[in-house]
Amino acid sequence: MTIAARHADITTQDIVCDNGMPAFLAYPAGGGPFPTVILMHERYGLVKHTRDQAMRSARDGFAVLAPNFFFRHSDQRILNAGDSRYDMTDLESVELIKAALAAMKKQKVADSKRVAVCGYCQTGRHPLVFAAEVPISAAVVWYGAASKREWEVNKLQPKALDDIIAALPCPVFGAFGETDHIISLDDVRRFRDSLERHKKSYDIHVYKDAPHGWLNDTMPGRYRKPQADAGWAAQQRFLTDVFRGGYDSATIRWQFECESSPNYDFSKNVRLE
Repeated sequence: MTIAARHADITTQDIVCDNGMPAFLAYPAGGGPFPTVILMHERYGLVKHTRDQAMRSARDGFAVLAPNFFFRHSDQRILNAGDSRYDMTDLESVELIKAALAAMKKQKVADSKRVAVCGYCQTGRHPLVFAAEVPISAAVVWYGAASKREWEVNKLQPKALDDIIAALPCPVFGAFGETDHIISLDDVRRFRDSLERHKKSYDIHVYKDAPHGWLNDTMPGRYRKPQADAGWAAQQRFLTDVFRGGYDSATIRWQFECESSPNYDFSKNVRLE
């Protein structure tokens, strides 16, 4: 049995998808149906930060489902602490996102014809993988999908990222940090160039003095409030534009904004907690 918690402005609920995957549901308290957002988490699984994001996005007017995509990991405690990881394959991610969307179709508050999938860090590539197979309204990527390892072909990711981008039917939002120790500015440009080469619409932002994971306010060493607020606002402007029909197949839209130091040196970027 699941019990909905009613806040002043949103309703939240823990549900279980038909495949057994737990998920956190959040949506505005009145009205609807609202555009659907599938929110993918970082490497830590479904932790407080992701639940907070879901509630924040619901307050912005979206019906949001944040599943635990790593629910098959045998020890959720050590996963949540960052002391273990779960290597989800591209094929598995498509299966699980389909299950999440099937769960949302049962929710009267969710508009199944307006769908965005958002990935962060480790899951950053998966909105692209899914969109290349199942038509959706938008794919959102935060500090993921652009590092050198993302372009490799292996058992986890059997299709080349460039081919995945070529198959995209929807616009892409990207948010990256200048001081990210995993993704360099060259990596971001490679990602952008692939989108342009394949004539895909995008809205990409690079934020100065922002390390990897700078949106996560539960990690004080990484969190950068001004950049986090700016990135979130840019993402929500993008999604609002998409859901209002601002992107159409007859027009290619490219927007790239980047602020960086004239002394930028990727080799000096370090991991922060």
